Amino acid sequence: MAVFAIYGATGHTGRLVTAELLARGKDVIVSGRDPDALAGLGPARVMAAPLDDPGALRALAEAADVLIHCAGPFATTGLPVATAAVDGGCHYIDHSVEVHYVKQLFDTFPERAQHAGITMLPGVSFYGGLGDLLAGAVARNMSDIDRVTVAYAVHNWKMTHGAVETARLLFADTDRIGFEDGAPRFGFVEPRNAIFAFPPPVGPRAMIAPVPFPEAVTVPRHVRTRAVEAQLTARTFEEEQAFSSENVAADERAASEFTITAQVLGAHGAAAGNLRGRDLWLAAALTSAEAAVRLTEGAAKSGVASPGEAFDSTEFLTTLADRGVFTLELPEQR
Repeated sequence: MAVFAIYGATGHTGRLVTAELLARGKDVIVSGRDPDALAGLGPARVMAAPLDDPGALRALAEAADVLIHCAGPFATTGLPVATAAVDGGCHYIDHSVEVHYVKQLFDTFPERAQHAGITMLPGVSFYGGLGDLLAGAVARNMSDIDRVTVAYAVHNWKMTHGAVETARLLFADTDRIGFEDGAPRFGFVEPRNAIFAFPPPVGPRAMIAPVPFPEAVTVPRHVRTRAVEAQLTARTFEEEQAFSSENVAADERAASEFTITAQVLGAHGAAAGNLRGRDLWLAAALTSAEAAVRLTEGAAKSGVASPGEAFDSTEFLTTLADRGVFTLELPEQR
């Protein structure tokens, strides 16, 4: 039986991923820096592995078939765990949203991952990951694409401590990565005021555009387009509870509502698709758990890939929708 290791298992996302895999009857190892906290997570095996202990991280990877990294910010936690996965010969998935870290994995690990015979999937999460998959599903069979816009409408987002720290890092960063004129673009980009027309009942909303999510790096890997941009409703960070909810109960954190729309504009027309649901944390956890199971079944080739590059985006999202993770609306494929 395949073995799944969850790093950062005591955090909110880690607990959700652990619960999902245990519910599927999988063999799970929970890991992180605090052995006492890990011991209270239920029937899973425990292997503590501090980030500054390469030997313990390597042992964790050697004991697993897939390592799912849930402990951000990944700008500081990512490389030790990703390196252990490669050295230990197990598949690697993480919940990163930091575009520089995602790009670093694509730049650094492809040959090592191929040599190890493993697949590395950064950014398999709500922001970035689901947007990448939805963009791939909408753009399927379209040609001569001018622009892909992935727009997130999020209400009542209650961030964890890790999410708060990640958000502060993202929006303080002036070295942005974008994708314009068919090529990566580097350097500061002044966010502009924008209006994005979500489908009813959300409707037109004021947006932060662009937001520094991974789509600018991941989407062009599998969608031929001249430009990619991610946007987020401005109201999301204006809501009082967003930055003051680090210690709320899990059921309160589950009360978020979301719509993700991928809009694809091309010379031969436009198309859009939508994901709608509640509890973005659970949506992220179930997405990474589904990806992890598929990796143990040989669903992706070795190397470093985005979710939409590794899997059939339409089939993957349809599977999650059928399980009630969200509702899925896709255009008819021509």
